[in-house]
Amino acid sequence: MRAGGAERAPPGRVGHNGRVSLPELAPRSGVRGILAAWLIAAAIALAVGVTVPGGAQPAWMAVGMGFVVIASFAIQLAGGHPHGFIERTAASVVGGLCVMGLIGVGLGLASLFSV
Repeated sequence: MRAGGAERAPPGRVGHNGRVSLPELAPRSGVRGILAAWLIAAAIALAVGVTVPGGAQPAWMAVGMGFVVIASFAIQLAGGHPHGFIERTAASVVGGLCVMGLIGVGLGLASLFSV
Protein backbone atom coordinates (compact mmCIF):
# COMPACT_ATOMS: atom_id res chain seq x y z
CA MET A 1 0.00 0.00 0.00
CA ARG A 2 1.13 3.51 -0.79
CA ALA A 3 0.87 6.61 1.31
CA GLY A 4 -2.70 7.79 1.51
CA GLY A 5 -4.12 4.26 1.29
CA ALA A 6 -4.18 4.01 -2.51
CA GLU A 7 -2.74 1.10 -4.44
CA ARG A 8 -0.84 1.50 -7.66
CA ALA A 9 -2.80 0.50 -10.75
CA PRO A 10 -1.39 -2.28 -12.93
CA PRO A 11 0.43 -1.14 -16.10
CA GLY A 12 -1.95 -0.10 -18.87
CA ARG A 13 -4.78 0.72 -16.49
CA VAL A 14 -5.77 4.06 -15.07
CA GLY A 15 -5.99 4.21 -11.33
CA HIS A 16 -5.87 6.49 -8.35
CA ASN A 17 -2.26 7.13 -7.37
CA GLY A 18 -2.81 9.05 -4.18
CA ARG A 19 -3.66 12.62 -3.45
CA VAL A 20 -3.11 15.03 -6.28
CA SER A 21 -3.27 18.77 -5.89
CA LEU A 22 -4.06 20.96 -8.82
CA PRO A 23 -1.39 23.57 -9.47
CA GLU A 24 -2.52 27.14 -9.77
CA LEU A 25 -2.59 28.37 -13.31
CA ALA A 26 0.46 30.42 -14.13
CA PRO A 27 -0.51 34.01 -14.87
CA ARG A 28 0.15 35.17 -18.38
CA SER A 29 2.95 37.62 -18.79
CA GLY A 30 1.95 41.18 -19.65
CA VAL A 31 5.38 42.06 -20.99
CA ARG A 32 4.31 41.69 -24.63
CA GLY A 33 1.49 44.21 -24.17
CA ILE A 34 3.81 46.65 -22.44
CA LEU A 35 6.43 46.35 -25.17
CA ALA A 36 3.74 46.78 -27.83
CA ALA A 37 2.71 50.09 -26.26
CA TRP A 38 6.35 51.21 -26.16
CA LEU A 39 6.80 50.35 -29.84
CA ILE A 40 3.68 52.35 -30.69
CA ALA A 41 5.12 55.29 -28.73
CA ALA A 42 8.42 55.04 -30.61
CA ALA A 43 6.64 54.88 -33.97
CA ILE A 44 4.51 57.92 -33.14
CA ALA A 45 7.50 59.93 -31.89
CA LEU A 46 9.50 59.13 -35.02
CA ALA A 47 6.52 59.95 -37.25
CA VAL A 48 6.09 63.31 -35.49
CA GLY A 49 9.82 64.01 -35.76
CA VAL A 50 9.91 63.26 -39.47
CA THR A 51 6.64 64.83 -40.64
CA VAL A 52 5.97 67.82 -38.36
CA PRO A 53 7.90 71.11 -38.59
CA GLY A 54 10.16 71.88 -35.62
CA GLY A 55 7.98 74.49 -33.91
CA ALA A 56 4.91 72.29 -33.79
CA GLN A 57 6.61 69.09 -32.65
CA PRO A 58 6.01 69.51 -28.88
CA ALA A 59 2.26 69.96 -29.40
CA TRP A 60 2.07 66.93 -31.68
CA MET A 61 4.14 64.86 -29.24
CA ALA A 62 1.47 65.60 -26.60
CA VAL A 63 -1.26 64.47 -29.03
CA GLY A 64 0.76 61.35 -29.76
CA MET A 65 1.13 60.65 -26.05
CA GLY A 66 -2.64 60.85 -25.70
CA PHE A 67 -2.93 58.20 -28.38
CA VAL A 68 -0.38 56.05 -26.52
CA VAL A 69 -2.50 56.25 -23.34
CA ILE A 70 -5.60 55.08 -25.22
CA ALA A 71 -3.64 52.37 -27.05
CA SER A 72 -2.18 51.14 -23.74
CA PHE A 73 -5.65 50.72 -22.25
CA ALA A 74 -6.87 48.95 -25.38
CA ILE A 75 -3.88 46.60 -25.49
CA GLN A 76 -4.19 45.67 -21.81
CA LEU A 77 -7.96 45.19 -22.06
CA ALA A 78 -7.51 42.99 -25.12
CA GLY A 79 -5.18 40.76 -23.09
CA GLY A 80 -8.17 39.66 -21.02
CA HIS A 81 -6.16 39.08 -17.82
CA PRO A 82 -7.51 41.15 -14.91
CA HIS A 83 -4.72 40.56 -12.39
CA GLY A 84 -2.17 43.37 -12.51
CA PHE A 85 -4.14 45.44 -15.02
CA ILE A 86 -3.33 48.76 -13.33
CA GLU A 87 0.37 47.95 -13.01
CA ARG A 88 0.66 46.82 -16.65
CA THR A 89 -1.25 49.86 -17.91
CA ALA A 90 0.87 52.19 -15.79
CA ALA A 91 4.06 50.55 -17.04
CA SER A 92 2.82 50.92 -20.62
CA VAL A 93 1.97 54.60 -20.24
CA VAL A 94 5.05 55.62 -18.23
CA GLY A 95 7.33 53.60 -20.50
CA GLY A 96 5.70 55.17 -23.56
CA LEU A 97 6.26 58.61 -22.04
CA CYS A 98 9.94 57.79 -21.46
CA VAL A 99 10.37 56.41 -24.99
CA MET A 100 8.74 59.48 -26.53
CA GLY A 101 10.81 61.74 -24.26
CA LEU A 102 14.09 60.12 -25.24
CA ILE A 103 13.24 60.28 -28.93
CA GLY A 104 12.14 63.90 -28.47
CA VAL A 105 15.46 64.75 -26.82
CA GLY A 106 17.26 63.07 -29.70
CA LEU A 107 15.24 65.03 -32.22
CA GLY A 108 15.88 68.26 -30.34
CA LEU A 109 19.63 67.65 -30.26
CA ALA A 110 19.58 66.74 -33.94
CA SER A 111 17.83 70.00 -34.78
CA LEU A 112 20.40 71.97 -32.78
CA PHE A 113 23.30 70.50 -34.70
CA SER A 114 21.68 70.46 -38.14
CA VAL A 115 22.81 72.95 -40.72
